[in-house]
Amino acid sequence: MTAFLLIWSPRKWPWPELPDVAKRVAAGEAVTDVWGCGFSRSIVPGDRVFIHRVTLEPKGVFASGYVTRAPYEVPDATRKRGYRLCIDFVYDYLVDAHREVVISRDELRHHPFSVQTWDAQTSGISIKPIAEGALEKRWLERTGKRARPAVAQRADEPAKSTKEQATQAWSEANKAAAGKRAARVAMYFNKAKRPGSAPGDGEGNNGGNSGRNPGGKRGGDT
Repeated sequence: MTAFLLIWSPRKWPWPELPDVAKRVAAGEAVTDVWGCGFSRSIVPGDRVFIHRVTLEPKGVFASGYVTRAPYEVPDATRKRGYRLCIDFVYDYLVDAHREVVISRDELRHHPFSVQTWDAQTSGISIKPIAEGALEKRWLERTGKRARPAVAQRADEPAKSTKEQATQAWSEANKAAAGKRAARVAMYFNKAKRPGSAPGDGEGNNGGNSGRNPGGKRGGDT
């Protein structure tokens, strides 16, 4: 099994969903994600990935996972080649890197971590064996041993990014809320259509005047 480095720059991608994603992973959910892998086509399912936060503090490695789908092409008109390579993977550990990391960038400056290029400009570079061994050992010490998450995913069906998952959840929640509002409105108007009933009134069509007309006379008086 080979390990690869994925890069996250909050300057380029703020990732507002990260705190919620970290909570889902901590709760034991098998959360999948999609990530660009640069020009690397050698990544295979089962390979290890680590995500490194760059450009802004706190800098360092904050997530790990296992590849579930080898690199595939995603159309991208902003690229000269017309596409970008992506991989799917499942998290086995993740913290909210807006607040903390597991292994800081300063720690990675020391041997044997220092043999690796951590501040890469693109994701998908392989982690050198000597650095990988030290990284896995330090990672295990700080995160504990855990089983690989089980993921039921078709090989020809790309995973959804955590951003897409959050958008879908938001959309479904809004649809559910809209459905409840529509049901309340329908109940309101159905009640209003009943014989001798008016909106906001259970005493006939007198607008809540308890049998009195606007002039103050009882109904039927002349």
